[in-house]
Amino acid sequence: MFTLFRPELEAIAREAITEQRQLHKGGWSAGDLHALQMERAAETIRYVRANSAFYRDRLSDVGLAPAGPISAQELAAVPFTTKDDLRADLFDVMSQPIDKAWVFYETTGTTGRATPCPRDERDSIVNNTALTLAYEEIFAQHGERHVVAVMGPTELHSTGDTFGDVLRNLGHTVVKMWPHSPVVGFPRALALLEQLGVTALVCTPGMAISLAKAARAAGVDLKSRLGIRLILTLGELTSPAMLENLGDLWSASVYNCMYASQEASIMAACHADGQLHTVPLNNYFEVVDPETGQAVDAVNGVREGELVVTHLYQGAKPLVRYRTGDMVRLSAQDGSVHEVLQPIGRVRDALHLGGRRVTAFDLEQALFTHIRGVIDYFLFIDEVDGQDLVTVNLEPADEAAGLRIDREAIRRAVAGTFGVRCEVVLGSMDAITSTGAMVSWKAARIHDRRAGEPEPERLAALAIATGRDAR
Repeated sequence: MFTLFRPELEAIAREAITEQRQLHKGGWSAGDLHALQMERAAETIRYVRANSAFYRDRLSDVGLAPAGPISAQELAAVPFTTKDDLRADLFDVMSQPIDKAWVFYETTGTTGRATPCPRDERDSIVNNTALTLAYEEIFAQHGERHVVAVMGPTELHSTGDTFGDVLRNLGHTVVKMWPHSPVVGFPRALALLEQLGVTALVCTPGMAISLAKAARAAGVDLKSRLGIRLILTLGELTSPAMLENLGDLWSASVYNCMYASQEASIMAACHADGQLHTVPLNNYFEVVDPETGQAVDAVNGVREGELVVTHLYQGAKPLVRYRTGDMVRLSAQDGSVHEVLQPIGRVRDALHLGGRRVTAFDLEQALFTHIRGVIDYFLFIDEVDGQDLVTVNLEPADEAAGLRIDREAIRRAVAGTFGVRCEVVLGSMDAITSTGAMVSWKAARIHDRRAGEPEPERLAALAIATGRDAR
């Protein structure tokens, strides 16, 4: 509606939807897309050098013609932007003053200084258009009309606004709620899910687990009393095996619906095939070795390493060669300019088990391939007699599910895959497992006791969990 009052925004919206529809339908060739990406990457560099105090200094030595594209080789020589840069320079990274944005968000600040994440209309238009087209077919697979409960992590987070806009585009009803809020709370949230006939959830995997726990405590049967057909998860690393477990728990189809960050916006969106596809009209993607910063080569069509993105649209705070701090696998697709993106953990979340480096994704996937009917989990890692010992703590959904858990199969899977000893324990989890979106997957799911003193991220997660338990 707002574009009707501002003709220049209507033009941006029409251009975005035309290009994104063409991309979604396979109408772009790889050559044409790459040429457009190089043209727009150059436009972004010129834009930030002219408008951002941080980039005016950082990119002052980058040679770039007054017009025309940059080459991929030239772009690869441009200095990185890091999370530490965003924390140190704050508002100087922005390319527009705050009064030119339509909304302001910020990162959570649980593991470092909170950084500003404003959005102008162009930011929201290009990102929400990509999501709308990606989710249209997903929702259609599960019914014509939906009532969707959207649960964002904080009031200063973009989830509520983004999904409110996207679901409005698709003609669905939106209920914004945050069960961790003392005003709402889990009993009221569960009552609304039932009273309003909510059919879909947008939330973190941790929130889906917390809701299931609250329902169990209240005697609410997820399958018979709630009509949830699909759950779109976001904000935390989640393996396909974990998604299947959540699907069994809720009797719903569960999708890892996006790969995004507060500071970098939408980088990949789930399509009807259940996979995360990149948004190459909005971002240029590189994959680098997290230690050297050098580009990694594809092996059998897959690039694995730290993701680096450059925004291809000029909004409130575009980023150039931003090191996301996330490890990914980017897989080329035959006949498509989209790549499939699989987040596999943050760089700092890497573990060493049995003498080798292990990703968060591979650990969870190996674990949950052999588990169903589990409502939550947590891992302890110790060193005993010179060997790594992983203790898998599982919280079954109910007594019957607990009896079906094959502890020996889990032990064999973990020991055989990672070369470590493994024990399996059944019990209940505390609130730390709900903090993944606020801190990190590792802090929420693992206590590595080999390190001695708790890591700062674990302490941050414990502080949040203590506050939630107190409510």
